[in-house]
Amino acid sequence: MLLFAGFLFIKPIRTRHLVSKINPSRSYQESLRRINNLRILDGGDVASDGRLIFLAHGEKTRKTIVFFHGNTNSPRQFEALGRIFYKKGYNVLIPRIPHHGLKDRMTKDLVRLTALELTKLCDESVDIAQGLGKHITVVGFSMGANMAGWVAQNRSDVDKAVIIAPFWGWKGLPTGFFKPLINLSCILPNMFVWWDREGKTALTGPTSSYYRFSTRGVAQIMRLGWSVMKEARSVAPKARAIVVITSALDDTVNEKNLDRVVDEWQRHGGVKITRFQFDRSLDVFHDLIDPEQPYQKTAVVYPKLIELIES
Repeated sequence: MLLFAGFLFIKPIRTRHLVSKINPSRSYQESLRRINNLRILDGGDVASDGRLIFLAHGEKTRKTIVFFHGNTNSPRQFEALGRIFYKKGYNVLIPRIPHHGLKDRMTKDLVRLTALELTKLCDESVDIAQGLGKHITVVGFSMGANMAGWVAQNRSDVDKAVIIAPFWGWKGLPTGFFKPLINLSCILPNMFVWWDREGKTALTGPTSSYYRFSTRGVAQIMRLGWSVMKEARSVAPKARAIVVITSALDDTVNEKNLDRVVDEWQRHGGVKITRFQFDRSLDVFHDLIDPEQPYQKTAVVYPKLIELIES
């Protein structure tokens, strides 16, 4: 057991393949073609409210914004906020992350999720955004925040990356245990864990969200987070500005790991970094984006998010 525990701490986490491969769109029409290619991936097994969302003004605009949704949810999670930015003149892209948005809310497809898939979608989304707007903002929540963090670290053609409640390890887990947790989750057989262990399929909240999450899928999300933590130690982030947003009542986010990345980014200098946390008196919990969450406080959250995104 001691040898196995030591192995988990020592075994390197493979991240060298998670490199950015930039291929920006050269025109608005090219971006439309590439968006259509993403839409083709939304096959018959994808729910009507689980599909890619593109809100367009019919031409390249001054600003465009890309949203990455959270684990087990779908593009619909960001639709309400996306429409606000559309009315502000932005072209808005909310891609469907692989293995999400399916009609079957008990799907086992999440076990197939990989960190490489997430980085490929990050690159493709930012590449597409090049043809949609002059200035690009990328916003991600939870799993999507890990993606936005990867974009912040790797893409110099992004004006701002907004990282909301990133999943860089479970809350309360010591930083030194993040690596062995990833290794352990990749080695052990996959398990599907209920979001609501008592209610199970009676889960209240977003109707496009799955009832369970995959431990193997979560390991891949953490692998992506680990790649950012590792890279941040030696290389400055490439995005021109970064905003990091959390809530004091979040029972998921590991603040120590997040602060470690922010400290590394600030140490490099040259990038404007804004850190904001919703006070616990506001009763804002982990999923502060989805209007369908029963505990949602969008009347409080959205105005502040808009302010931070546009500042």
